[in-house]
This record gives sequence, structure tokens and C-alpha cells, in this order.
Amino acid sequence: MTMNVTHVTCATAMPADRARAIKTRQRAMWASGDFAVIGATLQIVGELLTEAADVCALHNVLDVAAGSGNATLAAARRFASVTSTDYVPALLERGRLRAEAEGFDNVRFEVADAEELPYEDGRFDVVLSTFGVMFAPDHRRAAAELMRVCRPGGRIGLANWTPGGFVGELLRVVAHYVPPAAGVASPFLWGTERYVHELFKDAAGIEHSTRTFAFRYRSPEHWVEVFRNCYGPTHTAFLSLDADGQAALEKDLIALLRSRDRGGSGPVGRGFSPGNDGGLVVPGEYLETVITRSEGPP
Repeated sequence: MTMNVTHVTCATAMPADRARAIKTRQRAMWASGDFAVIGATLQIVGELLTEAADVCALHNVLDVAAGSGNATLAAARRFASVTSTDYVPALLERGRLRAEAEGFDNVRFEVADAEELPYEDGRFDVVLSTFGVMFAPDHRRAAAELMRVCRPGGRIGLANWTPGGFVGELLRVVAHYVPPAAGVASPFLWGTERYVHELFKDAAGIEHSTRTFAFRYRSPEHWVEVFRNCYGPTHTAFLSLDADGQAALEKDLIALLRSRDRGGSGPVGRGFSPGNDGGLVVPGEYLETVITRSEGPP
């Protein structure tokens, strides 16, 4: 995946027909496997982002590209009124089942595209997205939609993987075997402060915090098994390769995991005694951003 993060000028608007074709492929990718399995492990990110955005009980909250609902559930736990959106209906259904299991009656689930949100201007007090809107192909349009539906003085909370972190490296490995669509700006630009400032240059204020999420699995092989079966980008990559290609991709992923592991088996491990380590623990850096919308038009 191409990631020229030194150049921060926002990508130009993408022609509508090209954006639709790319999103059709993306939708199929994220609907493959079982992302909810991965998503459930990321719940703490939604909780931290909801706190950073200061979601309160009387707020009207929108979760954009919500997946299976981590930020949705975090906001619902704070008694906010929440609208959870994604363009993959199956992921929304998993979020609905999670909300139902916890007894929430303050959440609604609606299919929606991050680049074409079906809501009136200024409807929401807080707009959230965890590792979701960053994958929209037209960055400028997606950012403009987040600003448009947020009320003047309201907040937008984002969690985006950084280009130099583990997930950035992961998708570079995958891109070596299955190149991404040509001409699409890297989603990891959203994980850089300067680029986000350019996307939201009319905001009243922008605050960033660099955080780390720990991927915790039994072993590198266990991680590959879960991501091969459940995570759209790796799931579809393995399906597209022949046996030799799959073996090579698995080898490269395991090498990456071992190089990043701090759980005991990698070079930065904690030195636990054999047979009593912590399994695989891989730090995944992400950028947490809270944007305050100006009082004027977006």
C-alpha cells in the first residue's frame, strides 16, 4: 500500500463512478470473513475515544463506519442516544445483537455510506469513528460529511491507525502480494496529525493523542489463523493467492509479528521463563483525535 505521508495536501476529489466501483470492492472485502471477531477485541479503543470526546447522557451521537459497534456500545453505556452506521449490513447486525444482549434501547442501526451520510446538517452533538472512516476512498468528502452532520460547537472523535505502526506495516506486507486499488490515497494518512489538520482546517480546534492498542493472541500462528479467517484485507488476500503465495504471505506475517512481539517470544519480549510467557503481545499505534467544529458553517 502506497503511503507517502510526507506530502500532506489532501487528495483531490474522486470521480463518483470510480468511488462507487472502489466501494463495491471494499464492501465485499469487509463483508468477507467475520470482522466482528476482530472488532470485539478492539472495544477498549471505543471506550477511550468516547471518553476523549466527552460523550454525555443527553448527547445525540453518530458512529460512522461503525463495524460491529465498539464506539456505538461505548456511547450507549453513557446513556447517549446513538445512531450506528456502516455500509456493510452484516456488521450492523452483529452490532445490533451486541446492543440487544446488553439491553440497550437507546441505539438505532442504519445502513449508510461515510461519504454520503443521510442526515441533515448539524444533527449530532458528537460524531465518532474507530478505524472506519479512514478507509473511505474519498478523504475530503468523508471529512466534509463528518463536519456537516456535527452541530456547530460539537465534537468529532476519530481513532486511526498510524502509518508507522503495526497495522500500517501489516497492510504493507499484504500489499506486496495483493496491491491496493491504484490512485487511492492511503487510509493511514488519517493517522498523521498534519493531514488531519488539512482535512479539518476550518475546525475550531483539534487535539491529538498517540495511543497504543495491544494485540493479544496465543502466538503468531494463532494471530494468523484468526486474521486469515476473520479480517477482510487478510482474508481476501489469502483467498486470492495460490498455495505457494499463501505460504509466503503467512511466513512474512509471522516474521512481522515476531519482530513486533513484546509478550515473550519476540526480540522485544519481556523475558518470561519458557512455557510461562504472555503469548503474543504486539503494540499497535493509533492516533486519537478530537475535533471541535466551529460555530459557523462547515
